[in-house]
Amino acid sequence: MQLLLLHPHEEQRRAITSLLCLAGYEVVSFGEGYPGMESAKHRQPALVLCATELPDVDGYGVLHLFRCTASLAATPFILLGPTATWTAMRRAMEAGADDYLCLPVVAGELLQAIVGRLTRFHRLAAEPTATGHAAVSVGGSLASLVTDRTPHLVTRRHSIYREGDEPKRLYFIQSGRIKTSKTTSFGKELITSFYQPGEFFGYKALLEQACYHESAVAIEDCVLFYIPAADFLQRVRLPEVSQQFIRLLAGRKRAREQQLLDMAYQPLRRRVANALLGLHHQGGADEATSCIRVSREDLAAVVGIAPESLSRTLSEFRQDGLLAISSQGIRLLQPEYLRQADW
Repeated sequence: MQLLLLHPHEEQRRAITSLLCLAGYEVVSFGEGYPGMESAKHRQPALVLCATELPDVDGYGVLHLFRCTASLAATPFILLGPTATWTAMRRAMEAGADDYLCLPVVAGELLQAIVGRLTRFHRLAAEPTATGHAAVSVGGSLASLVTDRTPHLVTRRHSIYREGDEPKRLYFIQSGRIKTSKTTSFGKELITSFYQPGEFFGYKALLEQACYHESAVAIEDCVLFYIPAADFLQRVRLPEVSQQFIRLLAGRKRAREQQLLDMAYQPLRRRVANALLGLHHQGGADEATSCIRVSREDLAAVVGIAPESLSRTLSEFRQDGLLAISSQGIRLLQPEYLRQADW
């Protein structure tokens, strides 16, 4: 398996190359970014290790070139930087890197990161065929938005965008799930929506031509298609496309209004029941097990209560025989009773 290493310092480049060769990898290395990029077009490396500081173009520039080249866009890419700060790591993740390590690298951490990224890449690449997610598509007038787009692998807990960021693209989910949320001035998270395979997200800010009012995070490993803002705004001028997105906006608005009404006026048990029913109806339940796959923290953030209050309510529902809880998630045993009960 061939790896590409881009590092400006020959001594460190040799040391990393020796380590990787001992681990059984074939390594092609360069001291500059552009020669490495040209080599990658022909060799198609399995993974790239790239220093952020290179003499001709920085590591973020190399990463951008990879993500903009169709044949290389999905290649796992690990940035190597001089600092281990949260700001540096966030910048790397937002730029599209799969991981970020601090120089000089620790041998064990480097090898573990490489194995982890390669394993995740091959699993995600195979997952659409194995699970049927490849069949998830968007039909009708919206199909042209995702035609011939390059899939991007996004790992669990990866931040897609944050409140206040400027929107640059529309997103389509091929596989995996995304949550959007807002954070109060007290640091409390309120989840506003979940998005499933076959859905678009991030379009509201693009249509408003304003910064994002919420953050989006992958709650499991995902495959996403990116539609540049200019392409989306051009296509949305077509009546058949604009009508589709008006329907999407209206549906999300109704769900948001119901969530706010529940939080303001409904008792705790009714709010939890409505949240569970909503997640089950929206496709949050695994098809094979019929279990709702959501963490208690995320479910509490949907309802707008403390996780401890949610745990007590779920325990009461379980004792009443309304649901079952296992390592696979929450399975509704009596959804009709949950829907009709007068609490």
